[in-house]
Amino acid sequence: MEFLRHLLVFLHLLGMGMLVAMFFVQRRAGADAPLNKGWLHGSGLQLITGVALVALSPVTHKEYDHVKIAVKLAVLVAIAVLAVLYLNKKRIPSWLAPAMGGLVVVNVGVAVFWA
Repeated sequence: MEFLRHLLVFLHLLGMGMLVAMFFVQRRAGADAPLNKGWLHGSGLQLITGVALVALSPVTHKEYDHVKIAVKLAVLVAIAVLAVLYLNKKRIPSWLAPAMGGLVVVNVGVAVFWA
């Protein structure tokens, strides 16, 4: 079971890395570019693996702070909702990529600094 938990943590971190990378990809694409689908894929990967980690906590004997998890979930849902809302637009607002990148940084900060 420990291997499964480590695999889920690994995939969860890859999802976070994908979201960080999407910020740089989006900025490089320019203001006229549509939203990259990687935002949705990264947030989906984080959502699935995060929920799986919490769901398996009784089996893996890991304790999670449920308030912290709720805050992380709310931030992740905000990223995913923004991705869904602007995914099919030909042009995204100039504030969208920095806002989504900022939400990613907030989520990483909550994960690291919330004890």
